[in-house]
Amino acid sequence: MRLQQRVLMEEVVVVMVLACMAVGVAGFPSDPRPDPTLYNIGAGIYDVTGPAAGVNMMGYANPAQINGGIHLRLFSRAFILDDTQRRVVFASVDCGMMGTLLKMKVVERLQAVYGDLYTTANVMLSGTHTHSGPAGYLQYLLFDITSLGFLQETLDAMVEGIFQSIKMAHESVVPGYVYLSSGDLLDASINRSPTGYLNNPEAERDKYLYDTDKTMTLLRFEAEDGTPMGMVNWFAVHPTSMNNTNTLVSGDNKGYASQLFEQAMDPWAMPGKGRFVAAFAQSNCGDVSPNIKGPRCIDTGLPCDLATSTCDGRVQKCIASGPGKDMMESTKIIGERQFTKAWELYGDQTAVKLSGPVQFAQQFIDMSNYTVFLANGTTAKTCTPALGYSFAAGTIDGPGAFDFTQGQTESNPFWNMVSSFLHAPSEEQIACHAPKPILLDTGEINKPYPWHPRIMETQMAVVGQLAILPVPGEFTTMCGRRFREQIVAVLEDGGLPGAVPVLAGLSNVYSHYITTWEEYQVQRYEAASTIFGPYTCAAYRQHYSILAQAILEDRQLPPGPSPPDMSETVITLLPGVLYDAAPMGSEFGDVVAQPYPLAYTGETVTAKFVSGHPRNDVQLGGSFLTVERLINGTDTWEVIATDANWETRFIWDRISMLLGTSLATVKWDIPDDTPEGTYRLTHNGHFKSMLFGLNQYSGASEPFEVMSRPAEVTVIERYQDPHMRTSGSGVPKPWWLRIFGF
Repeated sequence: MRLQQRVLMEEVVVVMVLACMAVGVAGFPSDPRPDPTLYNIGAGIYDVTGPAAGVNMMGYANPAQINGGIHLRLFSRAFILDDTQRRVVFASVDCGMMGTLLKMKVVERLQAVYGDLYTTANVMLSGTHTHSGPAGYLQYLLFDITSLGFLQETLDAMVEGIFQSIKMAHESVVPGYVYLSSGDLLDASINRSPTGYLNNPEAERDKYLYDTDKTMTLLRFEAEDGTPMGMVNWFAVHPTSMNNTNTLVSGDNKGYASQLFEQAMDPWAMPGKGRFVAAFAQSNCGDVSPNIKGPRCIDTGLPCDLATSTCDGRVQKCIASGPGKDMMESTKIIGERQFTKAWELYGDQTAVKLSGPVQFAQQFIDMSNYTVFLANGTTAKTCTPALGYSFAAGTIDGPGAFDFTQGQTESNPFWNMVSSFLHAPSEEQIACHAPKPILLDTGEINKPYPWHPRIMETQMAVVGQLAILPVPGEFTTMCGRRFREQIVAVLEDGGLPGAVPVLAGLSNVYSHYITTWEEYQVQRYEAASTIFGPYTCAAYRQHYSILAQAILEDRQLPPGPSPPDMSETVITLLPGVLYDAAPMGSEFGDVVAQPYPLAYTGETVTAKFVSGHPRNDVQLGGSFLTVERLINGTDTWEVIATDANWETRFIWDRISMLLGTSLATVKWDIPDDTPEGTYRLTHNGHFKSMLFGLNQYSGASEPFEVMSRPAEVTVIERYQDPHMRTSGSGVPKPWWLRIFGF
């Protein structure tokens, strides 16, 4: 009986959707073009990195995770598809998630240049969900608490970068073809909430081999003359290979996979500067982890408690890791595995050529008060946003704090008292969210401004056989499966056989997680973070079916309630850079620790520079460092790597807050295939003077030789340790460097 009730409560009545259809609709619109496979296509890429130091990172909500440099720069990768009548844009952005304000500002920038060619309806923005990018760009308060409020500099960098990537795609548009292929990637993901997944009906689970979606779906963009232009794929896995102790900006496993693909297609181009654009976009990653060794108690090595993800009743020591020995190696491995599968699919000679018109539909809805029609003839409602106890427990990718555990379905008097100081939920709100015990009644807190969004953007695009489904959050595996199945059924009933749906997660606006009704009953982290209540997945399935039907009928939907623009309301508590200072007798850009004069391939070389604060200028489209090679027989230095390359690291430290002194460390892991020769490391940036504002500076290390590593030489890190109190030549350091910590 309970199983039957679960199915009834989660199933949306297809009849209800069909009742919304006009009688006698002819089906999917015909394509008037002579060649329905020939599209106008374009691709573009641009930097979106934002502040690289002194800012909280978005994703783990860990106040202590303040960034201090760059490992991989972040990029926006945009693709245009146009059938001469309609155009859509899909951009995959290396960031935690999309936000309403961010999309508003991007569309405003586009319309200032292109008029109504680009609108909210045909621009789709999706976040990869890296947890290693700067925070502060979302306008709702809850998302900005750990970043000490809203940060305009983060938003500005992202808006500019996304706009520039779309502009580049616009300017590259040529006639071409788009090919679709798919295949399974089996060794890059696990389900991090298996007990939640197991609460779905057995008959439904039996339809699938795995408890996460293993399918990667890929589009290949090729100009009419055969020139490769780009690739985008969708695969469900969290970019949480870099854990919550990381302080370097990184695109994580998806960012690295993109870089590998782009370098393979444009081997001589710097990251983000090539002609070929490769996006590894996000899908229904809600309960999917890349840490495939699984959760273990880090003190004993034993498995965690399966139901609660605890060790001795606490979540803090239950952490998933792997497949590498540390987070850097794990990021590399999971990135390489996604790249390898994408490379295989890109070369698939049996790939299907997309054929048919471009269509899209979009509508804003109030998800805090949405009526869901159930299969038993009754209705249900979504809820005003609220977070449950297990939200505070975190996940096996990043545990939470205090005594919260996953799977909590009972409240606690102490935490009820604490949360009531913010807002005590009403009896109606408690009943709506049951069995979730409400920890934070965020949807009813509006001081100093709203904590959570209520207006969600729903959007869908169809290009030939492909249906792109941008969704405003993190769908779990089974919710995503039900969602795709429903959309395919509507499209096929409407005259589009063989439709291939891809779910683009974390798009346009962020609303945490979306679980199935059954998973919601278990109240793992994902369920506790399903802010609109137990019928959220069903509500989205219902509404996206309406979008699909509007596309089939070639009918424009009313826009729905407009989301607020709170850019004049948001609060910033993080102070800006007051000033920078160089130690007495030194200048910005001076090298205080030189690279070792000889290094072998496979080793790491390091230089340390007197530095200004990276927040003074984010170097958008540029770099805080370069690795340069001396061209033989000349005095010309050639840039071979920047702070966007995997093998480099830019690390920044504020030595003295009072004095304003800083140190930048530049590291280069010398690739094994590096040619022998003379090299140097450089650092550039801006410092802030109390009297004269921002000033640019640069510095370069002494040259060093790189040689191929003989078999008997052990790989080490070669540089002059500043704690040796010597300069690069072995001469004792002057007193002022020692005093200021260099």
